[in-house]
Amino acid sequence: MHQEKKLYKSLSNRMLWGVCGGIAEYFELDPTIVRLAWVLFTILGGSGILAYIIAALLMHDAPADFY
Repeated sequence: MHQEKKLYKSLSNRMLWGVCGGIAEYFELDPTIVRLAWVLFTILGGSGILAYIIAALLMHDAPADFY
């Protein structure tokens, strides 16, 4: 049986709300790289903070049995 891959906020790898950690887990990347990319996105475009807040509100926490 194939389990569908879903995007969740990370419960184990979080600095603020777990958005970057969740994205890193979904794409199997190092969370530090995702965080640095998000900071760069914020500095260059300026909308990174708003995007992070929206993602934090829209993404669900990972279920307890996820890990």
